[in-house]
Amino acid sequence: MAELSFDCLDVRPLRHAVAPTLLFRLRIAELTGTPIHTIALRCQMRIEPRRRRYDEHEGELLAYLFGERSRWGETLKPIQFTSVSTLVPAFTGSVEAELAVPCSYDLEVASGKYLHALADGDVPLLLLFSGTVFAKGAQGFQVHQVPWHKEATYRLPVAVWRELMDIYFPGEGWLRLRRDTVDALLRYKSEHAIPTWDAAVDKLLADAGGGRT
Repeated sequence: MAELSFDCLDVRPLRHAVAPTLLFRLRIAELTGTPIHTIALRCQMRIEPRRRRYDEHEGELLAYLFGERSRWGETLKPIQFTSVSTLVPAFTGSVEAELAVPCSYDLEVASGKYLHALADGDVPLLLLFSGTVFAKGAQGFQVHQVPWHKEATYRLPVAVWRELMDIYFPGEGWLRLRRDTVDALLRYKSEHAIPTWDAAVDKLLADAGGGRT
């Protein structure tokens, strides 16, 4: 039976895609010399927040997700990032394969809140692999599953994430609001002759005693 190992080599933004997409480059090695016909590969990615440190500003933004720092020993749990699939072509020995990962800037999703809060450094990821291996053996084709314990770690640079978002949403962020909330904001904007949405939110924050930091 084929014996596989997985490593994540690097990641880059995929330009000109329909939606923001990160392209992860994997190295897959077969350790017994068995020729591989193809792998129907699945990968689940998790963010592991405990594997990095956070400055004061990041801690303030993450309080909405994890609560106060005094509780982080209990609340800093892994966050589901995504699950994706790909077909790995035939190889013997080792091969490099690319894994396209669509990304969201939705701040209602836990991973979106987490990534938005990070100023720099890395995002600690755990890649969990599964799927089906089709190999060429002495008795013909062999079919078996990728063992569930196959995994790899990778530290996604925050700079790469921000570059991706700047490609698709330059200098912007997104909030998902109810339709009636949008209608109320539109009326407020019109009644006060406010030219832009940013200016409307700035005025609301100022009136509430808050503002930009």
